[in-house]
Amino acid sequence: MALEINDRNFDEVVLKSDKTVLVDFWAEWCGPCKIVSPIVIEIGEDYKDQVVVGELNVDDNPNTTMRFGIRNIPTVLFFKNGEVADKQVGAVPKNKFVAKLEALL
Repeated sequence: MALEINDRNFDEVVLKSDKTVLVDFWAEWCGPCKIVSPIVIEIGEDYKDQVVVGELNVDDNPNTTMRFGIRNIPTVLFFKNGEVADKQVGAVPKNKFVAKLEALL
C-alpha cells in the first residue's frame, strides 16, 4: 500500500515522520512510472511496520515537485529524519529500491 502524498500533507506525512519515508514522484502519462508504481506498492506492504511509503503525482503537486528539484520521473526520494537521505531516478528492479531502503533502517 502507498499513501497519496500531496502539496498539502507532504510536511506532515514525510518531513515530520519518525520513520524512514519513501516517496515516488510520478505522473499518469509516464510509462516508466507504471513499472515503478507496483514495486513501490509492494515495498509498502513488505515494510508496512517500518517505513512510510507514498506516491506524489507531479502534475497535481507542482510546489513539492519544484521544492525537491524533480526534473525526471519516476524519481523516488528516501527521507530520514525529515531530510532527503537517498534517491533513485528511473525504473530499476525492486532489489535496487530495497537496498537503498535497507541502508537507512
